[in-house]
Amino acid sequence: MANELAGRTAVVTGGASGVGYSLCECFARNGMNVVMADIESSALEASSANLQKEGLNVIGLQADVTSPESMAELEAQSREAFGNVHVLCNNAGVGIKEAQRRIWTLTPNDWDWGFGVNVMGVSNGLRAFVPNMLSHGEPGHVVNTSSGNGGLTSLPTTPIYAATKAAVTSITEVLHYQFLMENAALQAHVLFPGPHVVNTNILSSMRNRPEHLRDDDEPVAYTTMAELAKASGLENMPLTEPAEVAEACFAGIVAGQFWILPASEANDAQFKRRADSILARTNPTLSR
Repeated sequence: MANELAGRTAVVTGGASGVGYSLCECFARNGMNVVMADIESSALEASSANLQKEGLNVIGLQADVTSPESMAELEAQSREAFGNVHVLCNNAGVGIKEAQRRIWTLTPNDWDWGFGVNVMGVSNGLRAFVPNMLSHGEPGHVVNTSSGNGGLTSLPTTPIYAATKAAVTSITEVLHYQFLMENAALQAHVLFPGPHVVNTNILSSMRNRPEHLRDDDEPVAYTTMAELAKASGLENMPLTEPAEVAEACFAGIVAGQFWILPASEANDAQFKRRADSILARTNPTLSR
C-alpha cells in the first residue's frame, strides 16, 4: 500500500529540523516528491541540500505559517514544482519559555506568538492547500501535528503550548468529520509525537520569534529537553528520536489511522484518569 504514495507530493511545514526534517526524509525515501517548508532560511538551505545530495527529490521553500499570503505562495510554488499536492503536514510549532511561570504572568505577545504558529499555522495551511487538494480529486492526506501535552492531557507547566495543542486536536477532529461530510478523497490525521519527549530543538524556538512579539523581560527558563522534563516533573524520562516519529507517521498514513498515537501504557493511563474524572464529574488532581 505504501507504493500508492510513491511519485506523489508531500509538503511539510517546519521541515528544516526535528520531526519535520525526519518527515521529509521519510517521505522522500519512500519515493515521494517533497517540499520542505520552513521560516528559517539558513537551516532550510542546509537541510534540503543534505537530502538532495542523497538523490532524494526534495526542494526547500521558505514560508511563514503565520502569514496567509506566505502559505498561499507556498501552495502555488509547490504545485509549480511538482503538480498536485497529496500529503500536507501542518507540522511547524514553537514552544514558549513558560515552565517556571504562572498562567496569569504570560504576556499577550506570548499568547499571540504561540497561537499564531501552532494554531493559525494549521488554519493557514488548511486554507491554502485543501481547496486544490479537494478539487483535483485524487486521494490525499492532511496531517496536523499535535502533542500528548494538551492534545490529550495537559501539563500544568506549559499553559500556552498545551492550549494550542488541544486546539490542534479539535481542529483535526472537525476536519475529519467535514471530509466525511464532503465525501472527499482526503483523510485527516492527528500526529502525536512520542511516546516519550521528542529529542528536537523546539526549546530554542525563541530564535525565530518575531521582533514585534518579543518582550523585554522574557525569562530563560530552560534550554534543553532534560531541563524541560525536570521542570515538568518528568525526570529520567527517555527520549524519542524524530526519525521514530516520522516512521510512525508514514505507517499511520498508509494504514488510514486518524489517531497516529504511539502505544504507551503510562500515557494511556494518564488519559484514562482524565476521561474518568470527566465522566464522574470529579475534580482533577495534581500529579507529582
